[in-house]
Formats: sequence, C-alpha cells, structure tokens
Amino acid sequence: MTGDESDLATRDVGSHRDVYALTGGVGARLKALVLAGDVTAIDALMAPLHPADIADLLEQVSEAERAAWLALWSRGIDGDVLSELDWGLREEVIALLPDDVLADAVRDLDSDDVVDLVEDMADAQIEAILEVLAPSDRVAVEQALSFPEESAGRLMQREVVHAPEHWTVGEMIDYLRAGKASLPAQFYHVILTDPRHKPVGYVTLGRLLSSARLTALSDITEDSFRTIPATQHEDDVAYIFNHYHLISAPVVDEDERLVGVITIDDAMIVLDQAAEENLLKLAGVGEDSSLSDRVLETTRQRFPWLLVNLGTAIIASLVIAQFEAAITQIVALAVLMPIVASMGGNAGTQSLTVAVRALATHDLTRSNVMRVVWREGAVGLINGLVFAVVMGGVGVLWFGSPALGAVIAAAMVINLLVAGLAGILIPVLLDRLKIDPALASGAFVTTVTDVVGFFAFLGLAATFLL
Repeated sequence: MTGDESDLATRDVGSHRDVYALTGGVGARLKALVLAGDVTAIDALMAPLHPADIADLLEQVSEAERAAWLALWSRGIDGDVLSELDWGLREEVIALLPDDVLADAVRDLDSDDVVDLVEDMADAQIEAILEVLAPSDRVAVEQALSFPEESAGRLMQREVVHAPEHWTVGEMIDYLRAGKASLPAQFYHVILTDPRHKPVGYVTLGRLLSSARLTALSDITEDSFRTIPATQHEDDVAYIFNHYHLISAPVVDEDERLVGVITIDDAMIVLDQAAEENLLKLAGVGEDSSLSDRVLETTRQRFPWLLVNLGTAIIASLVIAQFEAAITQIVALAVLMPIVASMGGNAGTQSLTVAVRALATHDLTRSNVMRVVWREGAVGLINGLVFAVVMGGVGVLWFGSPALGAVIAAAMVINLLVAGLAGILIPVLLDRLKIDPALASGAFVTTVTDVVGFFAFLGLAATFLL
C-alpha cells in the first residue's frame, strides 16, 4: 500500500467513525442552543440525527437540561425516539411531553413497540397512553398486556401479513398491491394459514417476488418454519431465533391459532438485554442499572450486594482469626496469603463467567455438564501447578524458606483447583434450584475461594512451619 493509499484508508475509517457516533461537539452545541432558546437552530441540529442519536443525547444531558430542551423542542420527539430511550428515562421524558405530542408519537408505533413502551409504567400512565390510540390499536395492546411479563405475547406485534395456504403467488401479490392488507412497518414473511387460522408455513418476500404468478405459495415455503406459543418466555424466544437463524416467527395461542409475529429485531433486543443484565448482575449493581438513575436509586441497587460481600469478607476473616498465632510468629504469612486468595478469586471468576454465559445460551446442559466440570477442574489443576512453581520460587527467593515456598505452592494448587470447580458447579447448582446464577454465583464463588485459600495456606503453614 502506498503512502497516499494509507492516508486515504485512514481518512475513510475516521469518516465512518464520525457517521456512526455522536461527537462531543453535538452535545455542547445543543446545550448552548437550549440556553439561548433558539428553536430554529435546535431543529437544524437535530434534523440529520437518527432517533437513536437523539435518545443518546436525552440520556447524556442532566435532568434540568433535559426539561429545558423538551420545553423548547418537544414536538421533535416521535415514537422511534421513545423506543430507543433507556426504559428508566422513558417515564420522565413522557411526563415532559404535551398530550398531543405524546399521542402523535405513540400512534406511529407498531403494537409491539407500544407494549414495550408502557409495560413498565404506572397504571395511570399506561391508561393515558392507551386513550390516545385508535380503538383497534388499543385492543391489540391490551391483549398483549394480558400475557405474562417477558413472554412472547408481550414481544410480538399484532400486525401480521398472512394468506390462505391454497393461494398462489399472483393472488398474494395482487392482494398486497391492492392495499387490502394493513401492512406493518416491516415484515419478512407471508405466513400461510389453514381454514382454522393455524399457521402451517411461511414464504419469504424474496421467494414470493422471484416466483411465477401461478406458483402455489405452499410450494415455496421455508424449512426454517417454527411456531412460538404466546406464553413462551422471551429468553427462550431469543434462543430459538439465534439457534435456528430465524428472521421472523408466528406466535400462536393455546389453540395454536395465529395471534401475532415476532421479528428478528425484537429477538436481538432480548438477547442484548439479557447479556447486559447478566453483566450487571455479575458485578452486583442490579439488572436495571443505568447512567440516568438518581443517586438514591443507584445506592439502593448496589447496597444489598455490598452487604452480602461484607458478610463473605467477615467469614473469610473468621478463618484467618483461627490462625492468629501462626501469623504472629511468621509475619511472611500475612504478606503472602492475599496472593493465594486473589489468584483463587480470579480463577473462580473466569470459570464462573464461562458457566453463566453457557447456561444463558443453553450450551451447558445435563448431557455435557460433567465433561465441562472435568475440563474446568483440569484447567484449575494445571494452572495451580504452574503457579505453584512460580510462588514456590518466590517463597524461597523472597523469604529464604524452602518450607514456606512448599506451603504456598501446595495452597496455590488446592485453591485454583477448588476455584475452577466452584466456578462451574455453583452456577449449575443455582440454576437447578431455579435461582438466577448470574445474580447469586459471584458471592458464593468468592466466599469459597477466599475461605479455601486462607484455610489451605494458613492451615498448612500452622501444621508444617510451627
């Protein structure tokens, strides 16, 4: 690559980055325009931005700046912007919108987006939004809200493109072009139904448009066809989409009749939310944490797990207290024992993270759990042996004591082996007990590695060095 070509490539990468990300200057200009009350300039600044970018700006400014901005520019907020907002901020933004602006914004959304917008709101706010919908849309949203939370019924959209199974390609195309169907904003399949309104297959738009008019729709259906019960949990729905590479799937009621459809964008949102929630749970900060949360709300979410962590730390301290005499006589034990606990904690976290992810994606099942347990135990043992050699050498070189080096080496092997096993077995056990492994595993694994690490190291030291 020549120098000119390299510069061009660099400029291209930079320009793409500018397109796909908001620069800090946009927020600064927005704040200045809001302070000046220049509505025309705010319109010009917001016009080229995607709804997701506008939602990002709403999340980045302070509460007072947000209120001032919406007081000037509330009519620029549409349904797409509301859908992109973090759920914790939606209620605040909706409360700041005039009734007519909110009505126009909600009317533009498909039924599944309206359900996603209102399902976590207070009853009074839900009723206020339902009142601005057309009667048919209100019925669709109310029916979706009647399904259990986090179910396929909540996730689906009621707007479905379907046809009798005996139709031909020409009949379907004519039907769509005649405007007789109320088409959703996006759809990927035509769902075929039998006389009892049960879905029996679907046809992609690509095959529909590329087939001869006299071709029967039933002759060009896809092998990937799956139906999803309306009561199915949304995590299972996301797994089905990911596992079978689905683009959309019909949703059926208890009589297996078509009631809606779920599309790939909704399933991927569930996967993204599940990954984010698991990450937050593993960190002990609550599954609904957000940068827009207030101080007291953030404190309330984090306090319980800090309290749990305090309890586990006290347990580890009680173990240490049992060997107070040994630590008093051999000061080097106090220097080295944090290393054993820290290494065990890190090894346990590595194994734990792999286990929680595998459980969430259904990769870790009853059929392969023992193989995975054996693998994690073997990894812990090998790592323990390697670091035992390292720490044994440290004990000899630092403190001039081969016996101390042997003790910390043995403790390292024991703790890393236990850490690997605990990191996989504890999430599996919690999952079998119907307890969220992402939420509770961290505290248990940390306790096990700390207690075992301190007990092994100090116990061996008290036995062989005194």
